[in-house]
Amino acid sequence: MSHNKRQNQKKILSIALLIILFCGLWIMPTPNGLETKAWHLFVIFISTIFAVIIDLMPIFTASILALSISVLSNVLTPKEAYSGFSEDFILLIVVAFLIARGVIKSGLGKRIAFLIIKKFGTSSLKLGYSMIVADMFIAPAFPSNTARSGVLFPIVNALSADSGSKVSDGTRKKLGAYLMMTSMAGITLSSTLWLTAMAANPAGAKMAQEFGVDISYGSWAMAASVPVGVLYIIMPWFISKIYPPEITNTPEAPKIANEALIKMGPVHKNEWIMASVFIGMVILWMMASSWGLNKTAVAFLGLAILMISNIFTLEDLRGEGNALGTLIWFAILYTISKYLNEFGFMQWLGEIISSGVEGLPWVWVYLILIVGYVLIHYFFVSQTAQMLALFSVFLGVAIKSGVPAELMAYMLLFATNFNAIITPQGSSANVIYTGSGYILPSEVYKVGGLVTLLNTVVFLSIGSLWMMFIL
Repeated sequence: MSHNKRQNQKKILSIALLIILFCGLWIMPTPNGLETKAWHLFVIFISTIFAVIIDLMPIFTASILALSISVLSNVLTPKEAYSGFSEDFILLIVVAFLIARGVIKSGLGKRIAFLIIKKFGTSSLKLGYSMIVADMFIAPAFPSNTARSGVLFPIVNALSADSGSKVSDGTRKKLGAYLMMTSMAGITLSSTLWLTAMAANPAGAKMAQEFGVDISYGSWAMAASVPVGVLYIIMPWFISKIYPPEITNTPEAPKIANEALIKMGPVHKNEWIMASVFIGMVILWMMASSWGLNKTAVAFLGLAILMISNIFTLEDLRGEGNALGTLIWFAILYTISKYLNEFGFMQWLGEIISSGVEGLPWVWVYLILIVGYVLIHYFFVSQTAQMLALFSVFLGVAIKSGVPAELMAYMLLFATNFNAIITPQGSSANVIYTGSGYILPSEVYKVGGLVTLLNTVVFLSIGSLWMMFIL
């Protein structure tokens, strides 16, 4: 049997399973305590998530299908269904995607990374640390870990190959495999550190407001700083022990970085402008709550300056399909999640889940829910989809059981990021690194699982104590 034929049979089976799931749930009696439209909206939502989990269709396609079914079946009115497109935090994500294009186009992202490597890249361990620092530095301007990996991956790939570690000649584990795995693990930390470093973060912060938890740019960074700082110190060393490179000294790496910098030449005017916009936006985002500024307006201002400076052009806009795609599917899934809550489904489900932890001390409820949330990511190919599906439910159950609302909200949002390396498909950024051939999918399951365990232990111990101290 040919590969294409097997793939077609697998897709037909997946479609059949999806139809059976949807129709079976749709026609079954509405559970006690729920309105019919709440149940039907859940059926649409869970079928959408299932289609993404089994890789039947992209999240964009699944979302627009869900939107059309929601309206045509009268589960949502047109006004309700399209309300997500007016949310300013979703526009913030889209504008930040466009600004990320400016960071790449100006060359600022590569220059920062090469400067760090030039100074700290004399050993594989130092090189691992330098890659994570570079990622953390540029992360606030990137709303997508996938976008950041698009800047970081070519650098890691070039350093690996030019250091004599190549996939083609069987020397991938000489250095490249370690650098790829470390950079991929570092993205879980950088995405956790900054509110604007991953698309789901602002959405989760918005959802947390419905539970009375106000998350600002500064408070997010403060809460994440200590556990991320501890993990930054541990992570490259930890991976070097469980997934060691064959060489530990890389004296040629600074030379490679220096040659790249020489080739780039002096800092270009566009890089200075981009750096100024970058720093200005970060400062204004951090002070937004104190100064009464709208973060989306700040992002639009930054984009306007880049367009006036010709760093970002209309031609660039035409090539940014990801931004438009993100606007559409994010707005749709956020809207469905929002109305699941308004229709009472989240409260109903929360009561069922809470019965399983009823009577337990809140500390045990907190630990069980966070560990469960992390492990469930084995079944999700999208961090954002998991957050949209489970955040409100888990937070509601935790609050009802006496868990401090702020502690639980922050930890769930942090876990959405630090669990991303648990599988090869746990983040779209993972796919880029795994596709290089330097690291095998089976190795990601093993090493990524251990990295996720380390992340979880540090956040639940040191992170929890730190957040209880400052919140």
